Amino acid sequence: MRKINLIVIHCTASRNGWPVSIQTVAEWHRQRGFKAVGYHYLIGVDGHVDVGRDEEQPGAHAKGHNAHSIGVCLVGGLGGPDKLNPGQFTEAAWESLRITVQDLMDRYPGARVVGHRDLSPDLDGDGQVEPHEWTKLCPAFDVQDWLRAGMVPLDAQVLRVGVARA
Repeated sequence: MRKINLIVIHCTASRNGWPVSIQTVAEWHRQRGFKAVGYHYLIGVDGHVDVGRDEEQPGAHAKGHNAHSIGVCLVGGLGGPDKLNPGQFTEAAWESLRITVQDLMDRYPGARVVGHRDLSPDLDGDGQVEPHEWTKLCPAFDVQDWLRAGMVPLDAQVLRVGVARA
């Protein structure tokens, strides 16, 4: 059994609210040289959770951290054509993320929950990975803020389906 000490949250960096299938993500990853989808779980805009890799298999989602981590990915993360509204996911997706992460935390006590961007190098050596050091924006929201809020997103992070946005 693999020792899991990290739960890494990602986003597909696709347009908020637009469905992307597990098959599409697998194809994107194969094009990058992976054998299959790199995440263990993919959460769709409708809240459906697809299994990518079996948890006993190391993922291909966070270079240098795959051996001891589980990767969970939300579909979305980019705003409209101007990409100004990152981090908006549907209520169903947020709820599935909460349930999935809570289940993983229960099964892997002590595992840290982080966003992919939080694994960027601490370039200035101050003990914190700050926005200017991020090598990626993924998952397009602050995972630590989300955890501190009881796994509840900010209202501005909830994509209201069917509501026109400016």
